[in-house]
Amino acid sequence: MKKLFAQIIKFGFVGGVCFLIDFAISTVLFHLLRGMLGQEAVSAATAIGGFVGFTISVVVNYILSMRYVFERKENLSKRKEFLIFVILSIIGLGINEVILLGCRRAYEGSAFLMETFYDDTWWFALSKVIATAVVMVYNFVSRKIILEKHE
Repeated sequence: MKKLFAQIIKFGFVGGVCFLIDFAISTVLFHLLRGMLGQEAVSAATAIGGFVGFTISVVVNYILSMRYVFERKENLSKRKEFLIFVILSIIGLGINEVILLGCRRAYEGSAFLMETFYDDTWWFALSKVIATAVVMVYNFVSRKIILEKHE
């Protein structure tokens, strides 16, 4: 049990570091691209910044997770391991987006939520916290089951 708890703490630390990397890269690229392309390119700047930030954070997450969090399967090549890690991460991104869109639809369809969270920024922030918590659990469990060596 102690080992699992220590592993969860390491996983949370690695996730936090990778979140900061993703956030920093996405934000900097968004501002740079918006400045270069103009206000009418906000959607493109958002998509490009988000994609690059996510991609770099997944690579760093893979390196740190497989070095410090999970024990490697000996019969799995690093190439296949990385591919599986990326696929699991993309599934996690999909879960994140589905939750965010579902929360957005719930907000738009509920007078109570729109009155309670009169500024939809607060509702988005709460939705993001919910999505992040669900995806963190998914990421840990899926990586532990699929990528980690079992004794």
